[in-house]
Order: sequence, then C-alpha cells, then structure tokens
Amino acid sequence: MDAGTNTIIAGQYGVSENSERQLRRFFEPLIARGLKPVSCTVDGNPQAIRVVTMLWPGIIIQRCLVHIQRQGLMWCRRHPKTVYAMRLRHIFLKVPKIKTKEERDELLNMIYQWEQRYGQCIMLKPEKGRVFSDIKRARSMLLKALPYMFQYLDDPNISHTTNGLEGYFARLKGHYRRHRGLPKKKLNSYFNWYFFYKPK
Repeated sequence: MDAGTNTIIAGQYGVSENSERQLRRFFEPLIARGLKPVSCTVDGNPQAIRVVTMLWPGIIIQRCLVHIQRQGLMWCRRHPKTVYAMRLRHIFLKVPKIKTKEERDELLNMIYQWEQRYGQCIMLKPEKGRVFSDIKRARSMLLKALPYMFQYLDDPNISHTTNGLEGYFARLKGHYRRHRGLPKKKLNSYFNWYFFYKPK
C-alpha cells in the first residue's frame, strides 16, 4: 500500500510472509514494473524485512509502532505485579505517542534507565515461568525494534503505523465473509478483482 494515498499497489492471495520464495515471487514483478520505494513500514516479521532489504538495498525500514505497543502490552499484562513489568508497560504505552525528537529522546532515556536497572538482570535470570518469559520477550522485541522505530521523525512521508493497511484488510475480510462458499480455485481471482475494483 502507498502510505501517502492509502492505495493498494499490489495484492495477492496466499503469500506467506515467512517464505522467502513466495515473497520474492510477489515482489520481483513490482521491481520489474519499476517500483523503487524509499521506505517500508512493517509489522516486524524478520523474514519480510530481510527480503525487502535484500531486494531494495538502502530502503528505510520503519517498524509499526502500534504493533510494537500491542505486542509489548500483551506480554507485560494489563495489571503487572512487578515493578519492572509496570515500568516496561509504561514505556510501551508511550511508544505510538512520540511526535518530536525531544519526546523520542525522553523515551530512549526511559528505556536506557529501565535496561540499566532491570534489563540485564532479567536477561541473566534462569527463571522459566510463562509471565517472566513474556517479559524477556517484550524486552528483546523492544531492543531489536529500536533502530527502526523513529524513522518518521526525519521524513514526515514515512508512516509510523500500518493502520491504513490494517483497515483495508478489515474491510476485505468483511467482504470475503459473505463469499465463504467460493471454491479454492476461484479465490485468487476473487481477491485480484477485489484489489482492482477497491484499491482504497
């Protein structure tokens, strides 16, 4: 989707974002058509990021801040019982609200302080409980996402969320539910026609 116009550039049924072969088969015709994106806002799937950066060297990757917040809050729980989880949850609540570089720097300082106070200890603890393991996952995700979280502050044309695409998917799913009886061999044609007639 073009983030500026919220218009579908291309769509295809049945492409797995975890398959390099399928992703390349989807993206390479776009390259042949001359598509040269400056940036790509993604939900964080590492395989998709790897293929996009391989096919378009130098492309700017922006992580969707809503996805980061949603996943982080889920791992921290709604009512965490430990101080480190409460403070990490507070950080995730701030993520999509960053509008300036000053706010970004304040958030980065909060993350740095949390990491210094709790992060290293959490990483070294052998505890295997589900709740504690989720905190480890939240920490790891946040640290890995940091280099790709604030590209939009340097370029206002970069979308900091995939909300436009998520909204399109929601409408598409609603429409598709009315046609669930379609045979599998016709699904590809159904989606191709949908993308053609409803590009927004």
